[in-house]
Amino acid sequence: MKNKLVRSMLTLALTAASAFSSAPALAEAFTSCTMTYKMSGWSLVYKQYDGIGNISCSNGQRAQVALASKSIGFTIGKSEIEGTGVFSDVKNLNEIYGNFVALEGHAGATKSVDGQVLTRGEISLALSGKGRGIDIGVTLGALTISPR
Repeated sequence: MKNKLVRSMLTLALTAASAFSSAPALAEAFTSCTMTYKMSGWSLVYKQYDGIGNISCSNGQRAQVALASKSIGFTIGKSEIEGTGVFSDVKNLNEIYGNFVALEGHAGATKSVDGQVLTRGEISLALSGKGRGIDIGVTLGALTISPR
Protein backbone atom coordinates (compact mmCIF):
# COMPACT_ATOMS: atom_id res chain seq x y z
CA MET A 1 0.00 0.00 0.00
CA LYS A 2 2.79 2.38 0.98
CA ASN A 3 4.69 1.42 -2.18
CA LYS A 4 1.61 2.10 -4.31
CA LEU A 5 1.18 5.54 -2.73
CA VAL A 6 4.83 6.44 -3.43
CA ARG A 7 4.47 5.33 -7.08
CA SER A 8 1.27 7.36 -7.48
CA MET A 9 2.93 10.45 -6.01
CA LEU A 10 5.99 9.96 -8.22
CA THR A 11 3.77 9.59 -11.32
CA LEU A 12 1.84 12.72 -10.35
CA ALA A 13 5.08 14.67 -9.79
CA LEU A 14 6.50 13.57 -13.17
CA THR A 15 3.24 14.47 -14.93
CA ALA A 16 3.25 17.92 -13.31
CA ALA A 17 6.92 18.44 -14.17
CA SER A 18 6.34 17.52 -17.81
CA ALA A 19 3.38 19.90 -18.00
CA PHE A 20 5.53 22.76 -16.70
CA SER A 21 8.45 21.87 -18.95
CA SER A 22 6.19 22.01 -22.03
CA ALA A 23 5.05 25.57 -21.15
CA PRO A 24 8.24 27.15 -22.61
CA ALA A 25 7.65 25.15 -25.79
CA LEU A 26 4.37 27.02 -26.22
CA ALA A 27 6.17 30.34 -25.77
CA GLU A 28 8.68 29.31 -28.44
CA ALA A 29 5.84 29.08 -30.97
CA PHE A 30 6.36 32.84 -31.43
CA THR A 31 9.36 34.34 -33.16
CA SER A 32 10.88 37.81 -33.05
CA CYS A 33 11.67 39.58 -36.32
CA THR A 34 13.71 42.65 -37.24
CA MET A 35 13.94 44.61 -40.48
CA THR A 36 16.59 46.81 -42.05
CA TYR A 37 15.22 49.19 -44.65
CA LYS A 38 15.92 52.03 -47.10
CA MET A 39 13.17 54.44 -48.16
CA SER A 40 13.04 57.69 -50.09
CA GLY A 41 10.33 60.10 -51.05
CA TRP A 42 8.77 63.52 -50.72
CA SER A 43 6.00 65.30 -48.85
CA LEU A 44 3.84 68.39 -49.08
CA VAL A 45 0.81 67.79 -46.82
CA TYR A 46 0.66 64.36 -48.54
CA LYS A 47 3.69 62.11 -47.98
CA GLN A 48 4.79 59.26 -50.25
CA TYR A 49 7.86 57.13 -49.61
CA ASP A 50 8.89 53.85 -51.26
CA GLY A 51 11.70 51.45 -50.51
CA ILE A 52 13.03 48.00 -49.80
CA GLY A 53 13.77 45.99 -46.69
CA ASN A 54 15.27 42.78 -45.40
CA ILE A 55 13.50 40.90 -42.61
CA SER A 56 15.16 38.27 -40.44
CA CYS A 57 13.47 36.26 -37.70
CA SER A 58 14.86 34.35 -34.73
CA ASN A 59 13.43 31.09 -36.15
CA GLY A 60 15.64 31.44 -39.26
CA GLN A 61 13.00 32.80 -41.65
CA ARG A 62 14.16 35.62 -43.93
CA ALA A 63 12.51 37.75 -46.59
CA GLN A 64 13.20 40.64 -48.93
CA VAL A 65 10.27 43.05 -48.95
CA ALA A 66 8.96 46.08 -50.81
CA LEU A 67 7.78 49.03 -48.72
CA ALA A 68 5.24 51.70 -49.69
CA SER A 69 4.24 54.47 -47.30
CA LYS A 70 1.45 56.96 -47.88
CA SER A 71 0.28 59.43 -45.26
CA ILE A 72 -1.20 62.87 -44.68
CA GLY A 73 -0.56 65.58 -42.10
CA PHE A 74 1.62 68.57 -41.38
CA THR A 75 4.62 67.69 -43.54
CA ILE A 76 6.97 69.12 -46.15
CA GLY A 77 10.27 67.94 -47.59
CA LYS A 78 12.27 65.31 -49.39
CA SER A 79 14.62 62.72 -47.87
CA GLU A 80 16.27 59.31 -48.02
CA ILE A 81 16.17 57.21 -44.85
CA GLU A 82 17.98 54.03 -43.76
CA GLY A 83 16.93 52.35 -40.55
CA THR A 84 15.83 49.38 -38.54
CA GLY A 85 12.49 48.06 -37.40
CA VAL A 86 11.46 45.70 -34.64
CA PHE A 87 8.25 43.66 -34.89
CA SER A 88 6.28 42.36 -31.93
CA ASP A 89 6.35 38.57 -31.67
CA VAL A 90 4.70 36.76 -34.59
CA LYS A 91 3.87 33.11 -35.22
CA ASN A 92 5.12 33.17 -38.80
CA LEU A 93 6.85 35.56 -41.17
CA ASN A 94 3.72 35.63 -43.38
CA GLU A 95 1.86 37.55 -40.65
CA ILE A 96 4.09 40.56 -41.37
CA TYR A 97 2.80 41.18 -44.91
CA GLY A 98 0.02 43.71 -45.40
CA ASN A 99 -0.99 47.24 -44.39
CA PHE A 100 0.09 48.79 -41.09
CA VAL A 101 -1.47 51.96 -39.67
CA ALA A 102 1.35 54.46 -39.08
CA LEU A 103 1.90 57.50 -36.87
CA GLU A 104 5.14 59.21 -37.86
CA GLY A 105 7.36 62.13 -37.03
CA HIS A 106 10.32 63.27 -39.13
CA ALA A 107 12.71 66.21 -39.26
CA GLY A 108 15.95 67.22 -40.87
CA ALA A 109 18.07 69.83 -42.53
CA THR A 110 20.79 67.94 -44.43
CA LYS A 111 20.67 65.10 -41.86
CA SER A 112 17.19 63.61 -41.39
CA VAL A 113 15.69 61.43 -38.67
CA ASP A 114 12.46 59.46 -38.86
CA GLY A 115 10.48 57.52 -36.26
CA GLN A 116 7.28 55.57 -36.76
CA VAL A 117 4.97 53.49 -34.60
CA LEU A 118 2.84 51.09 -36.63
CA THR A 119 0.19 48.50 -35.88
CA ARG A 120 -1.69 45.80 -37.75
CA GLY A 121 -4.09 44.00 -35.44
CA GLU A 122 -2.00 42.25 -32.80
CA ILE A 123 1.29 42.94 -34.58
CA SER A 124 3.23 46.13 -33.86
CA LEU A 125 6.27 47.58 -35.58
CA ALA A 126 8.61 50.35 -34.42
CA LEU A 127 10.80 51.98 -37.09
CA SER A 128 13.69 54.38 -36.55
CA GLY A 129 16.01 55.70 -39.20
CA LYS A 130 18.53 58.32 -40.22
CA GLY A 131 19.37 59.77 -43.59
CA ARG A 132 19.73 62.91 -45.56
CA GLY A 133 17.32 65.50 -46.83
CA ILE A 134 15.33 68.54 -45.83
CA ASP A 135 12.03 67.72 -44.18
CA ILE A 136 9.78 68.25 -41.18
CA GLY A 137 6.41 66.88 -40.21
CA VAL A 138 3.99 64.65 -38.36
CA THR A 139 1.69 62.37 -40.34
CA LEU A 140 -0.91 59.63 -40.05
CA GLY A 141 -1.11 57.01 -42.77
CA ALA A 142 -0.22 53.48 -43.81
CA LEU A 143 2.83 51.39 -44.60
CA THR A 144 2.41 48.41 -46.92
CA ILE A 145 4.87 45.52 -46.62
CA SER A 146 4.83 43.05 -49.51
CA PRO A 147 7.12 40.21 -50.67
CA ARG A 148 9.71 41.14 -53.26
